[in-house]
Amino acid sequence: MLLSLGMLMLSATQIYTIFTVQLFAFLNLLPVEADISAYSFDNKTENFDDLPSRFGYRLPSEGLKGFLIGARPENACVPIDPPPLRDNHSSAFIVLIKRFECNFDIKVLHAQKAGYKAAIVHNVDSDDLISMGSNDLDILKQIDIPSVFIGEETANSLKEDYIYEKGGHVILLPDFSLPLEYYLIPFLIIVGICLILIVVFMITKFVQDRHRARRSRLRKDQLKKLPIHKFKKGDSYDVCAICLDEYEEGDKLRVLPCSHAYHSKCVDPWLTKTKKTCPVCKQKVVPSDGDSESESESGDSGGEENEVSENTPLLRSLASTSAHSFGTMSGSLSHHDAESSDYDERSDTTDSEEEVTVETVVVQLQQGRPDNMEANA
Repeated sequence: MLLSLGMLMLSATQIYTIFTVQLFAFLNLLPVEADISAYSFDNKTENFDDLPSRFGYRLPSEGLKGFLIGARPENACVPIDPPPLRDNHSSAFIVLIKRFECNFDIKVLHAQKAGYKAAIVHNVDSDDLISMGSNDLDILKQIDIPSVFIGEETANSLKEDYIYEKGGHVILLPDFSLPLEYYLIPFLIIVGICLILIVVFMITKFVQDRHRARRSRLRKDQLKKLPIHKFKKGDSYDVCAICLDEYEEGDKLRVLPCSHAYHSKCVDPWLTKTKKTCPVCKQKVVPSDGDSESESESGDSGGEENEVSENTPLLRSLASTSAHSFGTMSGSLSHHDAESSDYDERSDTTDSEEEVTVETVVVQLQQGRPDNMEANA
């Protein structure tokens, strides 16, 4: 039982792991939406992919429009030159920074201190998009401007046609799709809760099944109370119903309360590992608490002889029922015979009384007849 429970838990964990890995692979293959719109002097327009950073402010919902300027120095690992002054103070400048040689947060912080409204960091020798992050809390608290990451090919296109010196401008559009973590964290929490519930359910069911099986089996101390009989020739026992072998002289037989006997080596495993009932008649070897309570209730209710329960043998109930029916019928018949005999005796008495009366009248008539004859004479 424990081995099967462990195998089920292991298979559930493996399925959960495989499903999570496949989900990560699927989400990583999803295309990135175009988040940078670039406009040249001659009204040429292009859209490029980017990936927002995990620090700083998010872009406004209407987007951030500004003029693109290359950072000096390009890596922005040291303070960079500020943007050029313009008469229109509402114009925003966005700086293009090269990757490597220092952390992303330092580059963006230098761009913010120089007066830029946003920063674009581009990759080197690769078009892969990287999610920029930071582990320095002091620097994170200082960064207020948004920043995005682009590939090297996108950076080259922006430098060629859409930079400030060539009369172009860009618009950084917000990425309305949530980051990958916003999708995965709730999903993983729900899947984890479901997995925990499944494990708890399996453990609970295992404990209940084990408790139920333990209640239906015979304990060793109860087994020792059952008598053991050594077989001798002439005994009423002949064949073990479990192994179907005939008993031999000296065999140890376990005699159950139902008077059925088996080899001790055959019936003991049945009683201690399967059920505490007789293998043949299914009568319980040791009555349980529920059985004792039901027996006491039946005794208190009047102890009717014809009451049938699940523990009452079928033949016994039929015999008792037949005897009761026969007794009832005999009683009715005897009562009827008694009434008939009383009626016959009463009729005989009436007839005899009538005969005596007739004879008395005849005798009186005979005695009165000579007197009348003498008077006439």
